[in-house]
Amino acid sequence: MNRRRFAIAAAFSALLTTSAAAQDTRPIRIVIGFGPGSVADIAARVIAARMSQTLGQQIVVENRAGAGSNLGAEYVTRAANDGTTLFMATIANTINPAMGPLPFDFARDLTPVTLVASSPQLLVAHPSLGVNSMPELIAMAKAKPDTITYATSGVGTLSNLSGLLLNHLAGIKLVPVAYVGSAQGVNDVIAGRVPLMFGSAANVLPHVQAGTLKALAATQMKRLAIAPDVPTMIEAGLPGYGAVVWMGLLAPTGTPRETVMKLSQAVNEALRVKEVETALQTQGFETIGGSPEDFGRHIAAELKKWADVASVAGLRK
Repeated sequence: MNRRRFAIAAAFSALLTTSAAAQDTRPIRIVIGFGPGSVADIAARVIAARMSQTLGQQIVVENRAGAGSNLGAEYVTRAANDGTTLFMATIANTINPAMGPLPFDFARDLTPVTLVASSPQLLVAHPSLGVNSMPELIAMAKAKPDTITYATSGVGTLSNLSGLLLNHLAGIKLVPVAYVGSAQGVNDVIAGRVPLMFGSAANVLPHVQAGTLKALAATQMKRLAIAPDVPTMIEAGLPGYGAVVWMGLLAPTGTPRETVMKLSQAVNEALRVKEVETALQTQGFETIGGSPEDFGRHIAAELKKWADVASVAGLRK
């Protein structure tokens, strides 16, 4: 009888130990490669609270800005691969390798968890340019190569490469004009000093609605919910064109598969919550979600696309 009681007690103790191990209570850090208020920072803070409830773990957002988010990414590649340190990547992390060698391999040293959201762009024009559609712009650019300019946030930024991708696919030669930030670029396009720019839909749509700018095309694969009347680049005859700010979570390579799947499930559950979706949409984001494999394919496609664009434009150092 004593032996039986001992066996039952031992089994019960083992069950409690297993349950405690399954419920990891260690805090999780989501590292952001940009400062507070950036698109990645906003998206991370919106989903972190809901993920925390699902996982039963505290989630802290940590900003490690610098080098176009390379400092934050490299930091996470060197973190323990136990699921307690994650990186909120953006499109910048697939553009950066195209510009020159890095001290880490983004695709090899980090493992995808989930693609979280995207923030679409619109190609907008000042009315004085005299074009109302992408076909009209392309025709004008072919007739006047190297004379039509577009505002960018600097060499190697998405706004810069969006135009270079258009040049590559349409066979035209728009000329980038670099600004310190997007706000200055928007101001100069509104004033008519520069005729074009690729801008965040959330930032430029109010000017389109006010009639001070014209929206020529959306840069993602499908029409925007917030601008359903604006055709996509694909509809304008540029198959394969896609240039949006996206955000997604990754973990250090070597993180156990079950941990990655648990995190992915928590992200997807958070994105399905109406309050989370609404909060992201208010900031100009469209939620995505999906599996680690989906995100991995997205990263591979983005790395190739921007490497090709940088190579054709001669931007790689």
